[in-house]
Amino acid sequence: MASTLRHIRITPPLFNSLPTLTSKTRPHSFVKNNRSASSLAMSKKVLVPVANGTEPIEAVVTIDVLRRAGADVTVASVEKQLRVDAAHGVKLIADAFISDCADAVFDLISLPGGMPGGSNLRDCKILENLVKKQAAEGRLYAAICASPAVVLGSWDLLKGVQATCYPSFMEQLSSFASAVVESRVQVDGKVVTSRGPGTTMEYAVTLVELLFGKEKANEVAGPLVMRSNHTDPYTIAEFNPKDWTADSDPQILVPIANGSEEMEAVFIIDVLRRAKAKVIVASVEDNVEVVASRKVKLAADMLLDEAAKLSYNLIVLPGGLGGAEAFAKSEKLVSLLKKQKESSKPYGAICASPALALEPHGLLKGKKATAFPAMCSKLSDRSEAENRVVVDGNLITSRGPGTSMEFGLAIVEKFYGRNKALDLAKVMLFTHP
Repeated sequence: MASTLRHIRITPPLFNSLPTLTSKTRPHSFVKNNRSASSLAMSKKVLVPVANGTEPIEAVVTIDVLRRAGADVTVASVEKQLRVDAAHGVKLIADAFISDCADAVFDLISLPGGMPGGSNLRDCKILENLVKKQAAEGRLYAAICASPAVVLGSWDLLKGVQATCYPSFMEQLSSFASAVVESRVQVDGKVVTSRGPGTTMEYAVTLVELLFGKEKANEVAGPLVMRSNHTDPYTIAEFNPKDWTADSDPQILVPIANGSEEMEAVFIIDVLRRAKAKVIVASVEDNVEVVASRKVKLAADMLLDEAAKLSYNLIVLPGGLGGAEAFAKSEKLVSLLKKQKESSKPYGAICASPALALEPHGLLKGKKATAFPAMCSKLSDRSEAENRVVVDGNLITSRGPGTSMEFGLAIVEKFYGRNKALDLAKVMLFTHP
């Protein structure tokens, strides 16, 4: 059986070397409060504003990770409607309008990036007042990608601060911050900044540590299946190599359901659309709007019934326990997957979905695969399950949230070639630019 291992070298993750938090950098409530972890978590209120053009990875991963830690996260739209059209065609539905939050007090306000998302956040006067009050009262505020420069810098909230941002905004940032650094995540007192989509998970885990401490950060990071050492090359284990082809840009179906893992879905959609793939997001529910695993609300492009009328170069399933179970119960989706396999067209899944949606329907028969670590016992062939991404002919599987970027890049590589995947990794800051 032929196999290949592919390598991309990247830099160390921050969550293994998070800054030591002193009483000067910890929120006062953390230093002085000895309540139980659960009550402490419940007391932590976080605001994540979103806008048209917001970078969806940066918004959704931050929300997802903070909610895993137990934070009470409010997703607030700065637009005139709750639904925002984020970058790359991802549709997010906020929990509230920013006006609903005007008088609220938050332990943390975290601004996602993206353009024109950053500009839309900057131009929201209610949000500006909230963040300026946050800074004046000594509470945590954070921004990623374009937003450190475009938003915080424009609001004069980086004076005396060392900060970082997306590379193309570094010159602009230098006009506002005391020093500009290339750290993947930078903590300076009550201000946290980060570089882009590929650094978001490290950024989010850093925010967890600042709010709840290192023990909670490590507890949250473990199930994410984050990379343990970014200095090692990441590997894609490939068996029975086959060319994946499309007449033009590949048409790819990404089903979503209530309980789908939001960050996996968004990573897949975002990465593939950046590569110019034609991605159709289809709900297997009765409504195009779904409530994902960590209660992020997503809107699909269409219902599965409509999407099933089309043909696809790839069908790929995000994970999440509830979502994977919904996929397994969808006769229409299972039928599409079986036809895809029978016609030797690519299909795949990540996290719980290989074990719960593909395996029970014979879609992994004779194939090497992986899945979320706790689900690997359900795989009929577990010989390659320790790999982060496994490709066996026309099947691709992956382990979990922290492997989502690698999963998306592996799909890009199969359709477009390795150079395009490497270039995309650099643009997204997954690898050093």
